[in-house]
Amino acid sequence: MRTGGQGERRRPWGRDHAGKQNTPARVAPAMTTPNTIGIIGAGHIGSQVARAVIAAGYDVVIANSRGPETLTDLVAELGPKARAATAEDAGTAGEVVVVTVPLHALDSIPVEPLAGKIVLDTNNYYYERDGRIDDLDQGETTTSQMLQEHLPTSKVVKAFNHIPFGDITTDTAPAGSPNRRALAVSSDFPEAVEFAVRLYDELGFDAVDVSPLSESWRVERDRPAYVVRQTAAELRENLAAANRLP
Repeated sequence: MRTGGQGERRRPWGRDHAGKQNTPARVAPAMTTPNTIGIIGAGHIGSQVARAVIAAGYDVVIANSRGPETLTDLVAELGPKARAATAEDAGTAGEVVVVTVPLHALDSIPVEPLAGKIVLDTNNYYYERDGRIDDLDQGETTTSQMLQEHLPTSKVVKAFNHIPFGDITTDTAPAGSPNRRALAVSSDFPEAVEFAVRLYDELGFDAVDVSPLSESWRVERDRPAYVVRQTAAELRENLAAANRLP
């Protein structure tokens, strides 16, 4: 088991998609831009991601655990590019799908509608809410690896988990802007990283790649990069400073 410490601090972490590259380049296949994003989970993060991607020109199909009829007000606010659906329908309709539900509800995510698709995972482990999970407490896995195991035919990518939800639509800037905020991305699939990096840029963020998915713990709760505002250079430093176990 890795425990972090000074040895890890000397290792450069993350491919900085704002410029500097610190890990060997991975060749990602070209992919077409999706038109529709499915969002499973309509809480603070899900609704903010919906607002952000609609502003960027995407259509949204959004679901929660209580049924589409409970999303009337949110969909009215989001406008004609959004509609409410069940989780299964949101997963089917989305060419890319965002999963943003509490970790304890992971098993409720439909598997077949997400097969072959890129799935953005925003989850974090809160034992106060989710109960104790030994494999996470011992550093044997990550929350995104758990989702990947649940969705074995999908391409899970960690995204939007270490930014306060309100900042998703407010702390943005055009590419090349000084002090532009950076967010981390992590996946076992280069095409999933490619999409998440492109989406971040469209929404107003730089990106730092901390793949593979087994390294996504570096932006989880209680690590230096978690819910702090940081540039790409600062994010790389915080990734390197992380310890495997808090």
